[in-house]
Amino acid sequence: MEWIESDTPGEDDCPFCITREAARELPGLIVATSEHCYATLNLYPYNGGHIMILPYRHVGDITDFLPEEQADLFANLQSGVTALRSAMSPNGFNIGLNLGSAAGAGVPGHFHFHIVPRWAGDTNFMPAIGQTKVMPETLEQTKSRIVAAWPRQRQ
Repeated sequence: MEWIESDTPGEDDCPFCITREAARELPGLIVATSEHCYATLNLYPYNGGHIMILPYRHVGDITDFLPEEQADLFANLQSGVTALRSAMSPNGFNIGLNLGSAAGAGVPGHFHFHIVPRWAGDTNFMPAIGQTKVMPETLEQTKSRIVAAWPRQRQ
């Protein structure tokens, strides 16, 4: 919380900055890697299977990407949807990004896409009344299923 509330977090403090070499080991919640980006489970998911696609390079704006980074980000969005369909059988997806603090970006300095699997009826009284989410499995269990279903080989 201290990092999120700080006025000027630096690149050195970015929780999303990781090298491709370190990511290849699939530490923590990382589920897949590629040449320019990686996919990780969200530590605070909106729904089970909530994935984020992030570039390795610390880039804060969609207009700053190189063409090869753009292609890799989109390819990983497709792979993420494919893996989630195979591993979790959702009925749909919310895919998006928040560009800038005013748009709700919790980490505005490091661009990332969200892929949130959705199921018919997944909105119930628990988040509205109880202000809590019910997750049917641990993040580690979800990670194992998604890693096994990811269609592209790690690079």
